[in-house]
Order: sequence, then C-alpha cells, then structure tokens
Amino acid sequence: MKDNKTNYSRKPEPKRTGTYSSQTQSPTRQHAGPSPRTASAEEVRTGDRLVVTIKRIGINGEGVGYYKRKAVFIDRALPNEVVKAKVTQVEPGFLKAEIVEIEKRSPDRQQPPCAVYEACGGCQLQHMTYKGQLQAKEELVREAFRRYTRLAELPLRPILGMEDPWGYRNKAQLQAGRDAETIVTGLYAAGSHRLVDISGCPIHHPVVNQVVEQVKAIMEELHISIYNERARKGAVRTIVARVGQASGQVQLTLITAEERIPHADRLVARVREKLPMVATIAHNIHKGKSPLVFGETTHVLWGNERLEETLGDVRFSLSPRAFFQLNPAQTIKLYNAAQEAAALSGTELVVDAYCGTGTIGLWLAPQAREVRGIEVIPEAVRDARDNARTSGITNAKFYEGRAERLLPQWVKQGIRPDVVVVDPPRTGCERPLLDAIAKARPARFVYVSCNPSTLAKDCQVLLDSGYRLEWVQPVDMFPHTAHVECVLKICRVDT
Repeated sequence: MKDNKTNYSRKPEPKRTGTYSSQTQSPTRQHAGPSPRTASAEEVRTGDRLVVTIKRIGINGEGVGYYKRKAVFIDRALPNEVVKAKVTQVEPGFLKAEIVEIEKRSPDRQQPPCAVYEACGGCQLQHMTYKGQLQAKEELVREAFRRYTRLAELPLRPILGMEDPWGYRNKAQLQAGRDAETIVTGLYAAGSHRLVDISGCPIHHPVVNQVVEQVKAIMEELHISIYNERARKGAVRTIVARVGQASGQVQLTLITAEERIPHADRLVARVREKLPMVATIAHNIHKGKSPLVFGETTHVLWGNERLEETLGDVRFSLSPRAFFQLNPAQTIKLYNAAQEAAALSGTELVVDAYCGTGTIGLWLAPQAREVRGIEVIPEAVRDARDNARTSGITNAKFYEGRAERLLPQWVKQGIRPDVVVVDPPRTGCERPLLDAIAKARPARFVYVSCNPSTLAKDCQVLLDSGYRLEWVQPVDMFPHTAHVECVLKICRVDT
C-alpha cells in the first residue's frame, strides 16, 4: 500500500545552497560563474525544494501539481493549496515530494478523526472534509477522460455520496501479531512488516470492531498463540469478521498457520458466551508463504455454514471465503445506476461479462428476459448459481469461461445480446473482449468500473467502434479513500 505518511513537525533541515522555488521559478543553485543559473525541470535533484500549487487529487490520494509542466506528486497535499516541498524521487516523467510547509491552506483540510491515520495507510483522504473528497473524486474522473478520450464535453453526473460516511465497511480482515505482551490486529504499515493496530477503526461497522476486540481478549485469556511472521511460528495469523446488514449476525473466521486452533472448544464456548451475534465460527488453514489472506481449506467449528445477506430483493448465501460488496448501502446505489443504464423492458438478453458471483446480473434479472453471466473463476460461478437459487431467480444462467470466446460463439449461434454489462478488475477490459462486444453490436453497453483511467481508455475504444457515451455516474463506494466507482451508459450510434 502506498506510503501516505507526512510529518508536519519535522526537525530543522540542514542548510542548503539552493533556495525554494515556485512553480514558475526553478531552484537556484550556486555555480562558479558570476550569477546562478535557473534549473530546468530535468535538472531537479532529490533534496531540492519546490513551491508547488496543487491542482487536483491523484488516483492514490496524493496532491498533484506541476513544476515547469512536469507532474509533482505530494502526499497529503490538497487541491488549491500552495506547499513548500522537498523532492524525494526524480523520474523522467514526474517528481515525488513531501510537504515541508503549507503556505496556503485549503478550507477543506481537517484533522483526521482516526488516531492511527498517518501510520495505517488504509485511508488516504481523512485529512480532507467529506464534501471536499466528493469534489476531488469528480475531478479525478474528469481528468481521466480529458487525458484518455477525445470527448469535447463529458456528461458527468454529480457523484453519489453517503449521508454518514463512517462505519460503512461490513468486513474486517486483520493481521494478528504481538506488541510486547499484547495482541494487536491491523494492517502492515506501508513498505514494512510493522503491524499497525487499528482497533476501533472508524470506517468499520461498530459490530465488527466489537467482535474483533472481544476475540482478542478471549485469545489472551486462553493463551492461544499468535503467528510470528519472522520466526514462522504460532497459530492465529488473521481474524476475519463480517456482519450481515439485514440480519446483524456475524461470520467469524480465524485463519491459522497450523492444522489446529489451540483450545478450539473453549474458544468456541467463550465466543458464544460473550458474542451472541456471532452465528458462524470458522477455521481456515493457510500454512504457506502466499500473500493471499485465505488458504484452501475451511472448516466450520460451530454454527451456520453460510451467512445470509440481502441486497434489495436479491438474497445471497455467503461462505467464509465468498466475495461480497463491503459497502452494501452504496452498492445499491451503484447497481441502481447500472439498472438505469441497462434500460430493460423485460424483453432483453443481458450478457454479464466478468460476472463474479453474479451480483449485478441477479440485480438486473427481474427486468430482463434472460441474463447470461460469464466468469473465469470456477468458485465464483458456483457461488453465482447458488445465489440465483437462493433468490429464486430462474432466468439467470452462469457460464465458466472467457467472455471474448463465449460471446462470439453465441453470436454465431444467433444469440445476440441486447445489453452487455462489464465490471472488470482495475486493469480494465481486455482488448479482445472490447472487440467482441463491438462485433456483437448490443444496443446498450453498461460499464461498471473502479478505475477511472482504464475506464476512460476503454471508453474511447468503444467510441471508435460506433458507440456514443450517454452519461457517467460516479459513486463513492469507499469514503476517505481515493477510490471512486463509476457507471457508464454507452449506446450504439445507429440505434
């Protein structure tokens, strides 16, 4: 995770021969000649000082300004601020710098509510008011389309934010460790193996925080060993707690580096006694060095095999490893925007490429004649089929495979989609899929994206293939982070 730490109470800097320079004034350096020479952007070196006006927020939450037309990325700087900064990295296309002093302060700057915000790195924008965050994310989308498309004007709708942007995250996935004699759970600080305790994290659902803290206390009481990453010894390495929005029940999973959890029976008894909202206690085994959180084997020690959850009228039955959206309230807004973009009348065939566990396809199914979901991950396809059965949805089918292969096969068979929906990873759609969609000629194309840059690049491909952009709807799925989701409605020009 990107290092977002900035120390505003710095030790005095050593005396330098250069002086601060502004955006239009380069750092001056002492030379043997009669007068100093002005350095170009290419001559800037690590340690040089710049005065930079911040124009916008970047995709990692950093402030972005320019020095002689060269981009400068400065962590924790906000739009419209003027900052004195020290260069920390010099690359051919950009500079990185850290704040030394804020000369002009943004009215959107605030004290971060979280005590470990500087060290954690899980959020990037808590030092900015929520109103300012929403404005910055809209501008982030605009900038991506300015950079990667040839659109004269972007039909951008106002971003859909939250009334209360705290306590929204329904799942915590926290590494366990020890600080002296105390169990800590949290995230590793950026670029290190130092665990930052995030007990009481303000973006986690309060029930999730309660469960994690009580489980830590129970493990201390029972002397259950905690995994030591350096020594590669110990049992519990990760605590995962997920709360159901509809039921309020909690699915608790302990991930261990050993086959067994020490004192498992007593642990189960104490959790049931202290945490009546816990409906599932599961054990996942992850012995290897893989950076993945979960291992392949999961046992339910007590309680329900799955956590029942709903989004609108769609029901889901979630195993401990199953994916589910982390912010259900905003997910409904996102999926409603996708539903609006699909503009279904009940007669359409919808193809949901990158369908995952089927959430978007199942959301659209009641308004469609048929939904066909495509996904390369077998486990996700099985979950999608299970979710369809759980919800009683009979007009949605899910296929294992690659969309760029299956879609042309269906078209050859005379099965042509009216609407195509994609929700790809951050890298965007693969070009063969975009080409296959263009050849299939659906009347409408709905693009759900978590990366405005790849979204804009893919959008231009479709614009060059006979489509027009109707609108872009940003949705703030993860307040206080730099992430922004978007829904695009794209239609064929000849329809």
